[in-house]
Amino acid sequence: MERVQSREAEPKRLGWLQLTLIILFAMVVTAGATLWLVKTYLFPTQFTPVALSSEEQRTLTTKLERLEISTPAGAGQSGEALQPQAYSEAGASRDIRFSERELNSLLAKNTDLARKVAIDLSDDLISARLLLPMDPDFPVFGGKTLRARAGVEFAYENERPIVKLRGVTIMGVPIPNAWLGGLKNVDLVSEFGNDAGFWKAFADGVAAVKVEEGALMLQLKE
Repeated sequence: MERVQSREAEPKRLGWLQLTLIILFAMVVTAGATLWLVKTYLFPTQFTPVALSSEEQRTLTTKLERLEISTPAGAGQSGEALQPQAYSEAGASRDIRFSERELNSLLAKNTDLARKVAIDLSDDLISARLLLPMDPDFPVFGGKTLRARAGVEFAYENERPIVKLRGVTIMGVPIPNAWLGGLKNVDLVSEFGNDAGFWKAFADGVAAVKVEEGALMLQLKE
């Protein structure tokens, strides 16, 4: 009776067929994961440019005309001569507002960045997805295209704009703050806005900033 119980207590061993199937399964899973990583991070597909509807395009054209920015089919590129006009700020708006779709559409129409950069707007945050072509001589990743993401906090508080680098991620790996010059989560306006230079001039010229889901608004001072 004791011999029967001892035999039943012995652990079952896998046969050679079961071991072979497990090894094959592990190889398939590993190969699939490797292919996915290579396709996603080393050979990522380009972003699809944003195409505006007719109504959205008319709205964007009106905004660009107010800012005196020529569209690809605008008068500035059609050869029409500018007409003399006395300078005046009367009735001029100091508000600049663009939607997320409009910003991405501008990339698509004016540069080839639309297939390499995609902008996202959310509350107090501007995010970007980027495809970075690497130089052929770059070690390991030479000639490849890497996928990267970055986020910048953009807000307005205590009558001053706030600009903070939230972080940078390459191939799904967050870059250490030390590699970013220690600038992660540092308010660049507060840090450098007291000295003469770009950040002081930028802060002194901004009256309000608001970034919300799908929209960016900037109000300039006189």
